[in-house]
Amino acid sequence: MNPDIERARRESIRWLILLALNNARPIGAGERLILTIAQAEYPDVTEHEMRRELDYLEDRKLVDINKKPSGQWHAELTRCGTDIAEYTIDCGPGIARPEKYW
Repeated sequence: MNPDIERARRESIRWLILLALNNARPIGAGERLILTIAQAEYPDVTEHEMRRELDYLEDRKLVDINKKPSGQWHAELTRCGTDIAEYTIDCGPGIARPEKYW
């Protein structure tokens, strides 16, 4: 696969995760729900790929992840993650957030 296409895919999946978690506030969402939402756009997204992008978002302090002993992950937006999803702060590179048009 073309590196630019792979990068665009990763960044789009990150944006989908932020949108899903913004809609799931204040309780957040389990990884199965997030994966189902990502697969609506990219049917071949794997659990591993989704977890990798969740880790990226956690490293940027945009999500908090609760990695349960059962192996399941549960994620919630942080304050900064909410601000990114609601277009109240600058997004920076790495997330395919569309330009604000309103």
